Amino acid sequence: MADQLSPDEKFHLITRNLQVTILFADLHAYLDNMKAPWELLELRVKYYEQVIKAMLESIGVPLEKLKFIKGTDYQLSREYTLDVYRLSSMVTEHDAKKAGAEVVKQVEHPLLSGLLYPGLQALDEEYLKVDAQFGGVDQRKIFTLAEKYLPSLGYAKRVHLMNPMVPGLTGAKMSSSEEESKIDLLDSKEDVKKKLKKAFCEPGNIQNNGVLSFVKYVVFPLRGEFSIKRDPKWGGDKVYTAFEEVEKDFAEELIHPGDLKASVETALNELLEPIRKKFESPELRKLTNSAYPGASKTTGNCLHAENDELAPSRLDIRVGKIISVDKHPDADSLYLEKIDVGEPEPRTVVSGLVAYVSQEDLQDRTVLVLCNLKPQKMRGIESQAMLLCASIEGEPRRVEPLDAPEGSSPGERVFVEGYETGKPDEKLNPKKKVWEKLQVDLKISDECVAQWKDKQLMTKLGQITCKTLKGGNIS
Repeated sequence: MADQLSPDEKFHLITRNLQVTILFADLHAYLDNMKAPWELLELRVKYYEQVIKAMLESIGVPLEKLKFIKGTDYQLSREYTLDVYRLSSMVTEHDAKKAGAEVVKQVEHPLLSGLLYPGLQALDEEYLKVDAQFGGVDQRKIFTLAEKYLPSLGYAKRVHLMNPMVPGLTGAKMSSSEEESKIDLLDSKEDVKKKLKKAFCEPGNIQNNGVLSFVKYVVFPLRGEFSIKRDPKWGGDKVYTAFEEVEKDFAEELIHPGDLKASVETALNELLEPIRKKFESPELRKLTNSAYPGASKTTGNCLHAENDELAPSRLDIRVGKIISVDKHPDADSLYLEKIDVGEPEPRTVVSGLVAYVSQEDLQDRTVLVLCNLKPQKMRGIESQAMLLCASIEGEPRRVEPLDAPEGSSPGERVFVEGYETGKPDEKLNPKKKVWEKLQVDLKISDECVAQWKDKQLMTKLGQITCKTLKGGNIS
C-alpha cells in the first residue's frame, strides 16, 4: 500500500526536484475534538509556518521548493463542500471511525466532526493536486480510505508514503498533550535537560526507548554520526557511524543510560539553537505568545486565570458502587446501571460497555463516576452521570472501568494531586467544553495509575488505577 521512508529519505524528497506542499490543516484541527479554538487557528497557522521554516532552514532545506497552504483557503469552497457531501453518502460510519482510530481523539461518545475528519484528508489529495501524500504510520488507515473511495468520486488514486512513529520519552506514544513525552522545537536547554533526565531509558532496554529513537531518527540522518561523551574510567568518548552499533552497545549495557541521555542532550541542543535564536526576535516572540496564550513560563494574573479555568478540580468525580446493571431496553450495545454515588437515591447511568465488560463483572463493582455533566438522553433514557473507563484503541478495542482504592465508599471525592482544595462546578456548561478540554490530558501511566498531566488521580485512601491498560486514555 505504501513505502516506508526513513528521515534521511524524507529529507532528500524535499531537496530533489520536487514541489512539496505543506498543508496547515486548520479546519482538521478544529474537527479533531476541538484541539484549537477558532479564534486562535489563524495565529497558530502563522506560528507553525514560521517554526517549520526555521527548522528546515536550520538543516539546509531550500524553502523556494516548498508551498504552504492553509486548509480553509479551499476547504470552504462550494466544490469542496459538495464533495464532502458526496463522500459522506458513500463512506460507512464503520469505515470513517476505523480510518480515524489512530489519529482522531477517541472518546466514549464521539462527535460527528471526528467522523468527517478522515474523509476531508482524503479529499485534500485531489484539491491540492498532489501525486503523493506523506505522513506517519498512524495515518495508514486514512490512506486506505482515500485509496478505496476517491476513485468512486472519479478522482485518481494517489501514492502514499509513510515514516515510523517515534516513541515518546515516557516510553509510550509521543503526544502533543503530554509535555514530558516530547522535545519542542523552542524548548530551552533547561527544558531539554529536564525532559531527558525524566525519560524512560532502562539499562539494556531498546524497546520503546524514546532517547534511542532520537539518535536513530534525528541525529544520524542529520549528522551522520553520534558521539558518546563519558569519563575515561567508563570507556571514554566514542564516535559511532551507524545506529546499529549504538543500539547493540546499549543493549549489551556498554552504554550507560546517563551517558546516552547527556550525549543526546548535547546533540539536540546543537540542532535546536538556530531555531531558538530566530525566535528571539520581538515579532516572533509576540506571535508565539499570541498563538499560545498562557503557554509561556511567565507568571501573572493571565496565566493564573487560564489555569483556574481548566483546573481538574472543576470535575465532580466520585467513587460509586453499581447496585444494578441491565441491558438497555432499546439498545443492545448499552447497559442501564443504577449507581450509588453517596446521595439519597442512586443515579441512573447509561454506558456503552456491553461489548467490553460482562454484567456479572459490573454488578456490585466499585467504579469512578463523573457526576456534574449535563444529563443526556441515550435512546430515550436519561443518563445522569458518566462511568469512567480506561481504553486502548485498536483491533479489538479494549476497555476497563477505573478502580478506586480498596475500602473506598460511595460518594468519596476523587481529586488530582495538587488540586485537592478546588471546588467542582455544580454543573459543567456544555458550551464551554470543560470536560472535553480536561479529558484530553487524562491518561493511564505505565504503572496503570490514572493521571492528569502526570499528576495522580486519588482519593483519601490512595491512587485511582486500572488493571492492565498501560498508556490508555480515560473517558
